Amino acid sequence: MNNDTLQKAKAWTKAPFDPATQKEVRDMIANNPEKLEDSFYKNLEFGTGGMRGIMGAGTNRINKYTLGRNTQGLANYINRVSDKKEKSVAINYDVRHNSKEFAKLVADVLTANGIKAYLFSEFRPTPELSFAVRYLGTDAGIVLTASHNPPEYNGYKVYWSDGAQIVPPQDLEIVAEINKVKFDEIKFTPDESLITYVGKELDDAFLKASVAHGTFDAHDRSNVKILFTSLHGTSIKLMPEAMKRAGFSDFHIVKEQMNPDPEFSTVKSPNPEEPEAFTIALKEADKIKADLILATDPDSDRIAVAVREPDGKMRLLNGNQTMAMMDAFLIKKWREQGKLKGREFIGSTIVSTDMVKKIGAAEKVEVKVGLTGFKWIAKMIREAEGKQEFIGGGEESFGYMVGDFVRDKDAITSGLLAAEITSEAQSNNSSFFEELLKLYLEHDFYKEALVSLVKKGIEGQELIKKMMFEFRENPPQSFDGSPVVRIEDYKTSIAKNIPKAIEETLDVEPSNVLIFYTEDGSKIAMRPSGTEPKIKFYFSVHQPLDELKNYKAVEKELDAKINRIKKDLSL
Repeated sequence: MNNDTLQKAKAWTKAPFDPATQKEVRDMIANNPEKLEDSFYKNLEFGTGGMRGIMGAGTNRINKYTLGRNTQGLANYINRVSDKKEKSVAINYDVRHNSKEFAKLVADVLTANGIKAYLFSEFRPTPELSFAVRYLGTDAGIVLTASHNPPEYNGYKVYWSDGAQIVPPQDLEIVAEINKVKFDEIKFTPDESLITYVGKELDDAFLKASVAHGTFDAHDRSNVKILFTSLHGTSIKLMPEAMKRAGFSDFHIVKEQMNPDPEFSTVKSPNPEEPEAFTIALKEADKIKADLILATDPDSDRIAVAVREPDGKMRLLNGNQTMAMMDAFLIKKWREQGKLKGREFIGSTIVSTDMVKKIGAAEKVEVKVGLTGFKWIAKMIREAEGKQEFIGGGEESFGYMVGDFVRDKDAITSGLLAAEITSEAQSNNSSFFEELLKLYLEHDFYKEALVSLVKKGIEGQELIKKMMFEFRENPPQSFDGSPVVRIEDYKTSIAKNIPKAIEETLDVEPSNVLIFYTEDGSKIAMRPSGTEPKIKFYFSVHQPLDELKNYKAVEKELDAKINRIKKDLSL
């Protein structure tokens, strides 16, 4: 073990750390050097979705002291840069182990520094925190959540006054403040008079805005049978009421998964991207003959959708398919309402489907593309304020945002929108899936796939670094026999046009992402996850669809192509 790591750990065996923490670290030193090294070899860092980690003692863990240090640094930053007489922060949390206690801890540190805390009285969906920041006019917002990570994880996301997660250079400024803080400088003694508990008023305001943005024409919405699962998470607080207020009266809940459960006991992973998470819902959907399944992750910012195919089978859509449908539907509705003035835009990300670019081009609506993570779409909105209007936007990982009243992905409003699309389609003797096929007729059948390789611990992190290094030093020349014609390296901000032997600068923030484009239009991307010990590979292929009835044959060809590309990468 590195001696610096050991010395760092030994510092946690005495004051200012509490007796329980000291004992936990002493036990690791004596009995579990591997766990000790993983707990202390680095400090938790902010990634694409904030700071997430396993709970326990150590600098590489989520605990009282790492959260306290982050909050003390944030408090120092707010007190330095805010010119408000009464500085304030909104605080929300999910259903995970210790989330409620961690949220109160964060409120304690903030109030100890003279900053008012608006603390949710109970768990709420993450998008409501983004909404609350703007509704209450706070300087910042904090949510305690680890999204869809396993039960042993928790996390901490910071939002600024526009309701969006922090981005450069501000995040680096806050991190600099955090790094100045010593553990014995954290102020844990609260000023209880500065804590205000919030709940119902914010719920009502958020639901009103959500229904207004997620629904459009006043047709009868009782024609769609919806089955909903919260996967034991926070959306159970708001989704049923949102559907009721919108008029979706044929609404059903997967009862086995409706109760909050930090162990997420009915699923292997509480991630709606994983088909296994739908096992119970699919059986129930066939039983009640549901038209639509909606599933959310534990903090209710991701939405997963399943719909009926023409043969009656339920089909789990991927995030790219859902976002393409939502983009096209919103643009259509804005056009019908006379709201398209030539200054509107859609948001997407570099690893999401390029189909949205074709939809935007056909409709003469700009599509802005940024890095992975909704904080970058929110940054687009902030930079465009007063010049352009944001219609909606999403990313392949099952996130979507309708309008800009929330500045983060929002499963509640997106769930309403999915139900609205289904209801309108069925009132026109069509379906959600048939409308998606019509998009394929117009823009090509796009098929995407994702492979995530889990590489845990120090060795895993080094292996991921090595893999990315090898792809940069020895880039593939072709995929499935089609030559690579363009390589985008977002770490160096350079794009190479291979046939022309020219380079151009990528106008986005640097990030550890590589994207390869082939002559036949295939797109292969790879990047380390910002929130989990994974390296992710994204595949996108496409070809024309001539008739609706041929979609299964075309899809089979595209699936085979993706499998051949995976084989090229030994995946």
